[in-house]
Amino acid sequence: QVQVAESGGGSVQAGGSLKLSCVTSKNIFGTCGMGWYRLTPGKAYEGVAVIENSGKTFFADSVKGRFTITKDNARNTLYLEMNSLNSADSATYYCAAQSGRTSYDPLDYRGMGYWGSGTLVTISS
Repeated sequence: QVQVAESGGGSVQAGGSLKLSCVTSKNIFGTCGMGWYRLTPGKAYEGVAVIENSGKTFFADSVKGRFTITKDNARNTLYLEMNSLNSADSATYYCAAQSGRTSYDPLDYRGMGYWGSGTLVTISS
């Protein structure tokens, strides 16, 4: 059974920081690419940050220089550290993992097969 569970969302003021965590099943962590995606009402999933099993990372242009994605193999945990947050970052953030080989761009949500239930991030001005 595959489990993906995010935590760490909340409400912060513009300019602040948050760190999201995602704990996954041991059977998928360290075997595939993983990433963070966000969803706002009326929009499609936006790939925020992805880390391949090799450690290579990808970021959406809108978060480059502000967000960092890391993983702790010993804890089966993926992190997203978000700094200099602004209102455009308000969204529900989802952790996701690949379920096999994919031809999709790393930031394309269609390449992910396992999803958490999301954690809400609200940025107030």
